[in-house]
Amino acid sequence: MTGIPLSDIAAGLSFDVPFVPPEALERARGRAFRARLGANESGFGPAPRVIETIRRAADEVWMYGDPEHHDLRAALARHHRVRPENVVVGEGIDGLFSVAVRIFLDPGLAVATSLGAYPTFNYCVAAAGGRLVTTPYVDDREDPEQLLALAVRERARILFFANPDNPMGSWWDAGAVDQLIRSVPDGMVLFLDEAYAEFAPPGTIPTIDAENSRVLRFRTFSKAHGLAGARVGYAIGAAAVIQVFDRIRMHFGVSRISQEAALVALEEQAYVQEIVARVARGRERLALIARSSGLVALPSATNFVALDTGRDGAYARRLRDELLARDVFVRMPGVAPLDRCLRVTVGPDPDLDLLAQVLPEAVAAAA
Repeated sequence: MTGIPLSDIAAGLSFDVPFVPPEALERARGRAFRARLGANESGFGPAPRVIETIRRAADEVWMYGDPEHHDLRAALARHHRVRPENVVVGEGIDGLFSVAVRIFLDPGLAVATSLGAYPTFNYCVAAAGGRLVTTPYVDDREDPEQLLALAVRERARILFFANPDNPMGSWWDAGAVDQLIRSVPDGMVLFLDEAYAEFAPPGTIPTIDAENSRVLRFRTFSKAHGLAGARVGYAIGAAAVIQVFDRIRMHFGVSRISQEAALVALEEQAYVQEIVARVARGRERLALIARSSGLVALPSATNFVALDTGRDGAYARRLRDELLARDVFVRMPGVAPLDRCLRVTVGPDPDLDLLAQVLPEAVAAAA
C-alpha cells in the first residue's frame, strides 16, 4: 500500500477475517438460506416484552444512548450481586475484548489461548500487536493445566479461556475453573469468556469474586437473551480494572434502544429459562438427526452442537458445502483435529426439520 501511512501493526496484518458471514454467502449465492444454523444466534428471538420495548424505544432513536450505561450496569450489578463499579457494558463481547486487550497488552507481549478457540479474540490480539501462543485442545476440550503452563512459560500478559467453549461446546466444572483462577500469577490476567453461561449445567460457573483483579469475566445478551443484533455485552471485574475501560472504550457504542432492550431482557428470566429448556431439547434432537446420518453429536453445554463426522477436515468442508448448497447455513472449526466437526446451532423446529431432510443427501454427496 505505497503512499498510505499505515501503522506498523496494520501494515503487517493480512486481509483475512475471522469467518465469512452468512450475508456474504447469500450475496454470493444469489439467494437466502432457509435455515440459519451457523452463527450461534438465538433463532427463538427475545422475549415478547423485549420486542415491545424495542418498538416503543424507536421513537427515541434520535438520541445517543447513555454513555455511562447507568441503569443497565445497576441492573446487572443487582443480578450478579456485585457493585455497579464492577460492571462495564460494551458492544457485545467482541467490542469488550478489543478494549480489554488494549488495556493490558503492549506490542510484542504474549497472549496464551487454545489452538482453534474463538478466532475473533485472536484478531483483537493481532490488532494490538500482541504475540499469540497456543496449546492444543485435549479430548475436544481446552486444557486449563497446559494453557496455564504455556502462559507462565511465555510470560503471557493475558490468558484466554472459555467455559463453556466455542467451537466445541465442551466445558469444565466450577472447581477446575476456580483452580485456574487461583493459579493465575501476578502480572497476568485471565479473560474468562462465559458467553454460554446460561446454557451450562449446574456446577459449571464459579461464584463471582468481583474484586479479584486477576480475572475479567465476559458475558453477553446475544445468546440466551436473543439480542445478537443489538450488540450488548458486559464484563465483570475489580472496580480498579473496570474504571480503566473508561479511558479508551467507545462511550456511545451501545445505542439507547439496545440498552433498554437489554434491561427488559434481564428482567425476563423466566423466558431465558424457557429458551434454555428448548435448547436442551434441541440438542437432543440434533443428536438424533446426526446419528441417523452416521455422525456423532458431541456433548454440549451451549446453544450449539459439534457434530463429529468421524473423518477429516477436507470431508467436513465438503459436507458443510453440501449443506450450504441445500440452503442450510452451518459452520465448522478451523483447526485440525477440531475441523473434522460441523458446528450446528440449535434453532426452531422448522430449521431442524430442514436439516433432518437434507443432511442424508448432503452426506451422500460429500462422500
